[in-house]
Amino acid sequence: MMTPRAWNGAEYDRISAPMEAMGLAVLDRLELRGDEAVLDAGCGSGRVTQALLDRPPGRRVIGVDGSQSMIDAARERLAGHEARTTLVTSDLLALDPALGPVDAILSTATFHWIADHTALFARLRAVLGDGGRLVAQCGGAGNIATVHAAARATAEQPPFAEHFDGWTGPWRFAAPQETEALLRAAGFGDARCWLEGWPVTPEDPARWLREINLGAHLERLPADLHDGYIAAVIAQLESPLTIHYVRLNIDATA
Repeated sequence: MMTPRAWNGAEYDRISAPMEAMGLAVLDRLELRGDEAVLDAGCGSGRVTQALLDRPPGRRVIGVDGSQSMIDAARERLAGHEARTTLVTSDLLALDPALGPVDAILSTATFHWIADHTALFARLRAVLGDGGRLVAQCGGAGNIATVHAAARATAEQPPFAEHFDGWTGPWRFAAPQETEALLRAAGFGDARCWLEGWPVTPEDPARWLREINLGAHLERLPADLHDGYIAAVIAQLESPLTIHYVRLNIDATA
């Protein structure tokens, strides 16, 4: 089971408009009547969950995230929607089948934080009702490659190197073909996956890298090295910084 990152839900919510834009594009692919039960798998601070509740209104939404801080931020954002919203703190690999069956699963910017996609897709299929749809997007093959290359190079230098010995990171940036095969093996009868480039130029690169891209790296370091590590990574990247996201899109039917 994945050990969740210690996200700062309030900070993520303040700066994550570009991630919300990616998520809303995924939501556009999910055709809904308005009376369905939908699971938001990795709801974060609730930005996309809020749009899901409004598009069109009337459905019941279950928001699940492994970070209690994210769930707290989502609860604040979604105040007033309590009658139609259930928020659950849970690793997706430990998702309770009793939450289902749901009519659809939406997920944005989450699956790449889970290494075991075989177990993940099996767990999602167990919650999704027959004929239901999984519409998702996460980091795919080649995602933020230049940022991670700079982060690795910095991690090899003192005073950072001793804290990264043997560490490979918690993420998995998968390719479309392997993901389609895993989905079908998990019981999805139809699955289509593809990659999409999505560049982001953050207004505050240091703040963005700290909370969005390099939080897992910083958890390896004592607090007094955080600023120096971020600065050393930024020094190796283009200016102004553009982060080259590569998104793995997933459409599958149970």
